[in-house]
Amino acid sequence: MGLKRILNLGSYKTAWAWLHKLRRAMVRPGRDLLSGTIEVDETYLGGLEEGLRGRKIDKKVLVVVAAQEDGKRIGRIRMRRIQDASSKSLHPFIEDSIEAGSSTIHTDGWEGYSGIEMKGYMHKITVLRKHKDSASSLLPRVHRVVSLLKRWLLGTHQGAVSHEHLDYYLDEFTFRFNRRTSHYRGKLFYRLLQQAVEIDPVPYKSITKGVRGLRYGKHFDDEKALT
Repeated sequence: MGLKRILNLGSYKTAWAWLHKLRRAMVRPGRDLLSGTIEVDETYLGGLEEGLRGRKIDKKVLVVVAAQEDGKRIGRIRMRRIQDASSKSLHPFIEDSIEAGSSTIHTDGWEGYSGIEMKGYMHKITVLRKHKDSASSLLPRVHRVVSLLKRWLLGTHQGAVSHEHLDYYLDEFTFRFNRRTSHYRGKLFYRLLQQAVEIDPVPYKSITKGVRGLRYGKHFDDEKALT
């Protein structure tokens, strides 16, 4: 509604489509992979999952997050919606997001990460139940990112993000987070416009049909209200 008002657009539908077209440009083709030591964990979005431990909670959206260590700070991040917490879902995310050969994957003891060493990664495991500290203390960077993501979805978007379009909101959050220290905001906007003209056209129909689902091997139709 803010974009519609500022640009004097004719409808909410037009403003909504513009924003989703820009979100699709926030993933730069051929972007660099994360490297070094990377914390990886999953979180559930939507509902009353807060405080629960486990990977078999129904009717939640599962998101895997990777956060690069930069000393005690957080470097770049990656995130993706996944179908489940199996190695079949987690391993492709790691391979697509993190450079093999010289990177260390830091995870908890979840079995879905087992065997990642065979893909060319070193694997550091912190089994949470053996420590008195909380998960947020043992994997602090990735849990800080998760906390900020949930705050952003609930605060900026009032939680009104449909599961079918969540992937692109994750792209937007990643784009903003990875550029949070930039002193050249105008240049960031210029780069976004450059990327917008480099990607393939995104017709409105393809946006409302959940094309992103095809990228990860399953189609998600979205015939619901635009959110």
